[in-house]
Amino acid sequence: MCGVLGICGFEDVSGELVNGLVSIQHRGQDAAGVLTYSDGRFRMHKGAGHVSQVFRKVDLSKLEGNVGLGHVRYATIGSTEAMDAQPFAVNYPFGIAMVHNGNVINFVRLREILNNDYHRMVETSNDVELLLYTFATYLQEKDLMHVTADDLFETVGFVQEHVKGAYSCITYIKGKGFLAFTDPYGIRPLIMGKKETEKGTKYIFTSETAVFDYLGYEYIRDLEAGEAVYIDLKNQLHTRIIKRKRSAFCVFEYIYFAREDSVFRSRLVASERVRMGKAMAARVREAGIKPDIIIDVPNSAYFFASALAEKMDIPYRRGLAKNRFVGRSFITPSEELRKRVVRLKLNPIRDIINGRKVAVVDDSIVRGTTSRHIVHMLKEYGATEVYFVSASPAVKYPCIYGIDMSVKKELIAANNTVEEIAESLGCEKVIYQSLEGLRELYRDLPICDACFSGEYPTGITQEILDQIESEKLKSDRA
Repeated sequence: MCGVLGICGFEDVSGELVNGLVSIQHRGQDAAGVLTYSDGRFRMHKGAGHVSQVFRKVDLSKLEGNVGLGHVRYATIGSTEAMDAQPFAVNYPFGIAMVHNGNVINFVRLREILNNDYHRMVETSNDVELLLYTFATYLQEKDLMHVTADDLFETVGFVQEHVKGAYSCITYIKGKGFLAFTDPYGIRPLIMGKKETEKGTKYIFTSETAVFDYLGYEYIRDLEAGEAVYIDLKNQLHTRIIKRKRSAFCVFEYIYFAREDSVFRSRLVASERVRMGKAMAARVREAGIKPDIIIDVPNSAYFFASALAEKMDIPYRRGLAKNRFVGRSFITPSEELRKRVVRLKLNPIRDIINGRKVAVVDDSIVRGTTSRHIVHMLKEYGATEVYFVSASPAVKYPCIYGIDMSVKKELIAANNTVEEIAESLGCEKVIYQSLEGLRELYRDLPICDACFSGEYPTGITQEILDQIESEKLKSDRA
C-alpha cells in the first residue's frame, strides 16, 4: 500500500505535491518522491525516508513545473532502497512517468516477457517498473506522430489485460497529456478532484480525499473499476471504462489504512469505523465478558472503541498514551523493528488501567506482535483482566494486493484457534468481528475481503502465492 498524487494545471505544482504527500504520509514511510515536467524534460527528486526528510534541503524551484507526480512508498515486496522509490520514468516512445499504488501478482511472468520478448531490462524490485514498461511497450507500436485518446485507452486496456493484481496508476506522457487508471476490479483507491483558477481548471488525482482538504481542491468522484481518465494538452477531459470486472474495493482502507477524515465511495472513514464498532457489541455480549472500561489502540481504533462503548453503555477511556513522533508499527518492515516501535509508541496510563477489567479495541490482529506487547503492558500496569477486541474478522489469508501480510505462516489466525490466540497474547479472551457481520455492513458496496475469506477477486494459484511469499521473505532478508 502506498500513496499516489498527480496534479496538472496552469501554475507550478511542486509545492502542492510535497505538501500533499505530507497529508498521506501514513500510507508509506519507506520512501518519497516527486517528478515534474517543464521545458521539455522531467525534473525528479526522490529518496528513502519520510517526505520531510527527503525534501528537507531541496530547492523546489528546481522542481518547477505545471504538471507533476508524487509518491510515498510502503514496501510490501522489494527493497526499501532509494532506487526503488517512485516516480519512475522512461524516455521512449515518449518521456513517460508513472506512480502506482498496489501490488502486481504475476510479476515473475511479466519480468520474463519484458526481458526476453521486448528486451526491456527490469532493474528494480518495484512493480511500477513492470507497469510502466508494459504500457510503453504497447504504446510504441502506435503511430507516434498521431497518438490519440483512443490509442492511450487501448494501451491501458493492454496493461489491464496483461498485468494482474491491484493497481491505481497516474501517468504523464510528454507531448500527449495526463492519464490515470485503475485495475479491472478497482481494488485500490484513486480519486479525482479539481480547483478553478483564473487560468483554467487544475485537476488532481490521489489516494485519499484528505489531500483535497489540505490543498483546497474540490472532490469530483472516485474512479471506477477498470476506468481511465485522460487529460489532453488542451485540458480536455476524456473518460472511459475499459476493462471492468466486478468491483472489489479493499475494505482494509476503512478498517485501518486510510485517514479517518478521508472519504471513499461517498463513505467517511470515521463513520465506517463507528458502524463497525457498534456492530461489535453483539459479538462482545456473546462472549459473556463484562469489562469495567473500553480503551482503544491509538489512533485508528478510536472510533471503533468509542462506538462500542456507547452501544454497550460501558465507560470509554483513553488508556494508552501515544508518542505521535513514532511511525505506524504495522507498516514497519521487520519484526524486530515492529517490537521496538510498539514500546516507543504506546504507554499505558496507570491510573486508568490499574485494578480494572479492560477491553482493548484494535482495528485488527495480524501477526500478534503489537497485540501481545499491548496485553503485556496493560497487565504490567495493573489490569486485572484484558479482553482483546478486533474490529475486523480474523486475518487468515495472505493479502496479495499490497498490504504487508503476504506470508501465511506469519498470520496468527491462519495457524491458531481463537483460544490459542488468546493464550499466545496473554489475555483472557480474544473477540473478532464476524465475516458475516462485516459483509452485512457492505451489502451495497462490493468489497475485497480476501484476507479474511480467502476469496481473491482476481483469482489466484498456489504457484503465485508461493512466488509472492518467496519474494517477500527474500526482501525481508535483504
